[in-house]
Amino acid sequence: MSISDNLQAIRHRIEQAARACGRDPAGITLLAVSKTKPDADIIAAHAAGQRAFGENYVQEGCDKAQRLEAAGLELEWHFIGPIQSNKTRPVAGCFDWVHSIDREKIAARLSEQRDPHRPPLNICLQVNVSGEESKSGVAPAELPALADAVAALPRLVLRGLMAIPEPTDDVTLQRSRFAHVRQLMDDLNARGHHLDTLSMGMSQDLEAAIAEGATIVRVGTALFGARA
Repeated sequence: MSISDNLQAIRHRIEQAARACGRDPAGITLLAVSKTKPDADIIAAHAAGQRAFGENYVQEGCDKAQRLEAAGLELEWHFIGPIQSNKTRPVAGCFDWVHSIDREKIAARLSEQRDPHRPPLNICLQVNVSGEESKSGVAPAELPALADAVAALPRLVLRGLMAIPEPTDDVTLQRSRFAHVRQLMDDLNARGHHLDTLSMGMSQDLEAAIAEGATIVRVGTALFGARA
């Protein structure tokens, strides 16, 4: 199947999942995870109507963004991978969103390095709801302090939370993890934040994520195929 066909199939999945839980599909953004994929795949997805793309690797993502902007494509770029301190400047310069903030230090550097003439950088805090030591993300107990610190930084807008729970085919566990993320966002909003974004759900579990309130689902494999 072509990328256009795959995109249509994913949109149908999103629509079906939204309808099943009484949500408006228009409230859910498909983020095409284009890491390791060539420009031609992104151009094909763009031709089929896709606008938001997610990258995990700083240099690769910046190079793509610059090349495709020069080619006349207006795309929205989301950084979804871990960020080292020495890579914050290019992230601040190339991306519209960052989903993977779990330390105040990284957010502060992005704030300092974001061009004040550009729109603020949209930020999601990555939370580790499955407690895996190998996985990035702030512990839920430490989330309120991090949210307060990031929300106070200039040139950033704290939009919501991102999570990558452990992979499982157990739909009950999938929904439990995603419900936990939603509850954490509700708790932050009750503390005075104004968060509107839940970045959660991927190719294998987007239905469970949508049922629990996801506003951005991150899909790579089902759209572009397995990584080479």
